[in-house]
Amino acid sequence: MIDFLDAVGLFLVFEGLLYGCFPLIAKRVARDVSGQPDGFLRIAGVASVALGVAVVWLARG
Repeated sequence: MIDFLDAVGLFLVFEGLLYGCFPLIAKRVARDVSGQPDGFLRIAGVASVALGVAVVWLARG
């Protein structure tokens, strides 16, 4: 449970840095993503999950 809370905290830190330091880029990214087809977003999401699992697995191994 502690690891999960650590991960959520790090996510919030990175998300906050994006919006706090680069608000115009964050708006542009949100606009561009909303125009992408669902299939592309689904594939990008699954790839992101796989990459995240691989990074955690390598870091812990």
